[in-house]
Amino acid sequence: MAGENVSKQRREKLLGNIAAIKAYLEQTPDKNASQLLLFAAELEKEVRSKKFGLVFEEHREGIDEILEHNLPVLKEEKSRFVGDVQEAEAPLNFLIEGDNLAALKLLEKTHRGKIDLIYIDPPYNTGNKDFVYNDTFVDKTDTFRHSKWLSFMKKRLEIAKKLMSEKGVLFISIDDNEQAALKLLCDDVLDEQNFVGIYFWKRTNTPPALSYKIRRKMEYVICYQKREIKKRKFSQGFIDGGDAPILNSGNPVGCLRFPAGSVRFRIPDGEYEYAKGMKIKLLDKVIVKNEVNANDFAAEAHFKWGQDNLNEELKKGTYLLIKSKRFSMRYQKATKEHKVPSNIIDSELDVGTNEDAQKELNLIGIDFEYAKPSSLVSYLINMPFFKMEPVTVLDFFAGSGTTGHAVMKLNAEDGGKRKYILVTNNENGICEKVTYERLKRVIAHEKYQARLKYLKVDYVPITEEDYHAQANKLLQYVRELVELENGIDFAHDTTVEIVLTDEEVKKLVKDDKKLQHCKTIYHGHDTLIGRQAKATFARYNIELKTIPDYYYPELEK
Repeated sequence: MAGENVSKQRREKLLGNIAAIKAYLEQTPDKNASQLLLFAAELEKEVRSKKFGLVFEEHREGIDEILEHNLPVLKEEKSRFVGDVQEAEAPLNFLIEGDNLAALKLLEKTHRGKIDLIYIDPPYNTGNKDFVYNDTFVDKTDTFRHSKWLSFMKKRLEIAKKLMSEKGVLFISIDDNEQAALKLLCDDVLDEQNFVGIYFWKRTNTPPALSYKIRRKMEYVICYQKREIKKRKFSQGFIDGGDAPILNSGNPVGCLRFPAGSVRFRIPDGEYEYAKGMKIKLLDKVIVKNEVNANDFAAEAHFKWGQDNLNEELKKGTYLLIKSKRFSMRYQKATKEHKVPSNIIDSELDVGTNEDAQKELNLIGIDFEYAKPSSLVSYLINMPFFKMEPVTVLDFFAGSGTTGHAVMKLNAEDGGKRKYILVTNNENGICEKVTYERLKRVIAHEKYQARLKYLKVDYVPITEEDYHAQANKLLQYVRELVELENGIDFAHDTTVEIVLTDEEVKKLVKDDKKLQHCKTIYHGHDTLIGRQAKATFARYNIELKTIPDYYYPELEK
């Protein structure tokens, strides 16, 4: 039959054969029948799995082996704290050094559903030693080059989706090498209906002329949202002031009725009827008095709006404008309107190129190639969250720290309170010598109102000890998770305290100096806060907050 799905026919035939095998095994007193039934069930599951989309070999990474036998934890490098300790109101940001899969698993505890915007610039998998997999560069001769990259990205995107807030948006920079495959992967992980679009960023004004066929000036920025939000608009700024035409010759002819007082005129008062040469066909006589229409009137023309749109705009204070006797009607909005972004991102939007990114780094004495300009990330942050705050931004391929720089620059420009979390490994000292140094230098040089904590991923071996013994080992790493989740700084903020043992509770109860300034106490869920301690804390109007036990979901009680 024409149009019949041949693959579907074959699949159904194969499923029928598997069902017959299962039925035979269920009636056979063979000692191996149960094992064969399991095999048949697995085979059936594989056959039934979807056959449309991206198919690739999934690979196991070295970090998978580490995480199988260890729990990731965070340790603060206290000597690397940056910022004025007196500025408790300045946004507290975090730089995490370590494998980003391990870091994402920790963020899954502290920031599930809390990240508003994710921007990542992953390795492009060019085959020119830009992508490291299991401590080895993946080159063009590797037959699993693409599947290794996709497997690597899939694990991280699956967690990224869990981290996104309800209004969350994800941007990914990429080039031709993996753009097509990445789009299919994101459709699968993030759902195709949440695809926003692909933006084209002008990365250079001087592309290399090595190719005989194409000089590449653009790179892609793929965008997805957590889910569609009705009437939500992305913005590239406000529409320029001034009136705009309500007529468009490409639209069909429609009829609109204009209430009295809704149209302003720049022609003499009087009565007007339709005449040849007019841009709209008047269906009623129009009485102009005191430069507005004194009566309701209807007209036909190639209008951009329907009647419902017109009525809605009039409610907002929009008015119509006629400047000549040709009745070429225009409109003027009372409020500023956001301009929906173009899919081209270039210098017309004050977004720089790779050359501008290099100049940025040179100015602060950082040696690093292939950074993105902070103006690009600033633009992307503002696109879905124009002038909105607070916003939490995550970049788990932080590289030179462009995302952190962009967030602080935006805050300085508009007084916002955006926060960032950056994650990068320390391959060739990049986290210490590039990412951290850049953030530290721009905070000092630009006098940004920002604070930065430096955390490192570490690992605690999973042992055969009971739950409580293992949990006690993890107690020493809880402080950093509480700080990360709540954006607080126990070391320098006198209004917050943390107690993780019964002894620490007793000690704090006796410390009148600390209690006088304290507003909030975080305590372990197993920590005993007795009647006397509660009464003492209540006397000082201190709020008690229990540290959640979801910090330890891997441990079996």
